[in-house]
Amino acid sequence: MEQNNKPMKKFKAGGITAAVWESKIQLQNGRSAPVQSVTVDRSYKDKDGQFKNTSNLKLNDLPKAIMVLTQAYQHLLTKEGEEEASASFSSNREVV
Repeated sequence: MEQNNKPMKKFKAGGITAAVWESKIQLQNGRSAPVQSVTVDRSYKDKDGQFKNTSNLKLNDLPKAIMVLTQAYQHLLTKEGEEEASASFSSNREVV
């Protein structure tokens, strides 16, 4: 599965970030299809003051993670709904 280097969209709450990614998978029929995924990570400063990222969340991180994951979920649902509406509109148009 091929993945872009930049996320499609990011949602942030404090040090917690949810990133929405789109990649393409190869289907058995030879065609490719887009697939979305979401990653969550927490940024923190290490003992030397350098920023680092981890996927390990602490108890106090969970409400923020829930919030950014909900935003990512809503974004994907809205994006999917827009694509379906657009495809439906295109297929229902009459040629004059």
